[in-house]
Amino acid sequence: MTEVAIADAIDAYLQRKAVGDPDGPGAGTYAANAESILRRWAEWLEDEHEIRSLFALETGHMRSYAEELRERADRGAYAASTVGTYYAVVRAFLSWCVRGGILEANPAAADAAEGALPTATDQGGCDDRDGWTADGRRTLERYVRERALEASGETVDRDERRTRLREYALVALLAHSDVRGAELFRVPEDDRRTGAIWDDVDFYTGTIRVLGRTQRLEDVPLGAPARTPLRRYRVVLDPPSNDWPLFPTRHAPSIARRVRTVLRERGHGEAEIESLFDDATAMELARERSIAPPAITTEGARSVLKRLCEAAAVDVDGDYLTPRSVRRDRDEEPYRREATASKTTLRAAVLEQSIAVPEEQPPIVDPGVGRREESAERD
Repeated sequence: MTEVAIADAIDAYLQRKAVGDPDGPGAGTYAANAESILRRWAEWLEDEHEIRSLFALETGHMRSYAEELRERADRGAYAASTVGTYYAVVRAFLSWCVRGGILEANPAAADAAEGALPTATDQGGCDDRDGWTADGRRTLERYVRERALEASGETVDRDERRTRLREYALVALLAHSDVRGAELFRVPEDDRRTGAIWDDVDFYTGTIRVLGRTQRLEDVPLGAPARTPLRRYRVVLDPPSNDWPLFPTRHAPSIARRVRTVLRERGHGEAEIESLFDDATAMELARERSIAPPAITTEGARSVLKRLCEAAAVDVDGDYLTPRSVRRDRDEEPYRREATASKTTLRAAVLEQSIAVPEEQPPIVDPGVGRREESAERD
């Protein structure tokens, strides 16, 4: 039997879903959302197990993938429900391959593989914790607000003022808008989630444009309690360009790496670049040359919140507030307006054996599993 590349099988599956299965309304939208998950899963298989052929895929590989997802859940990078969705998308693809006669059995459906997935009760250390109360959130917000107000005095230097207003804006955005942490901050394993920039913020309409769970750009309302701290922070941050992130990283090596890369792309030689670094810091060069630094990561934001919680004496059994738990007391799904439709580019590869098979399509949230997570950077 002719080998079938996993990448080619994914292409055929997405092409079928893009045009829409007769028994699956909304299948085109599903294809656009599932593509990122499947591509990254294929990359992970190749990087971790050197698997490129669909026929070489075994239950052990899918158990390894489930364990990778569980590890991410254990360290708080994903909720158990999100992990379940990633796995469900891959399982649906492999089920399609079985129904189309490409595979004899679905290795993702085996108990040995699925048994490694986390359950909803497995994540005591992640964002979905019930111990946080509205009082705890208000205590944290009051603490950062008062520190920001104190920063207006002459006894606080510019750098400290910028830090305090940054912290206030970060907490206020999470507490008083429906923007999620993965939409504000950089997600290292998802190259589409690079962090919100100032060009995304429209103070006139009171909205911020983000890449939502469905991988579409959405305009999210910003109420006055979120807008005012953000506007004050922008004044003291004074970003040199609109592509500057709302919350730049303060990890000097990351900033230096970005500056060096951009300077090389602009035609500067290594000797000239080193000479520039002899006379200025990486952030000074970034500002002077309008080179936007990377945004703070989601893990970096968690570190900031942990430090603030400790300083504000906000503690629940040794835990601390996370980006999701800041906004946990709002149960309603936020109102969002789609900004632009997502665009999906498909390669032209079709399997001779493939046939269209109706398949139950799981919901999609935050695609992004694939490469190993970068080490957590400082806040």
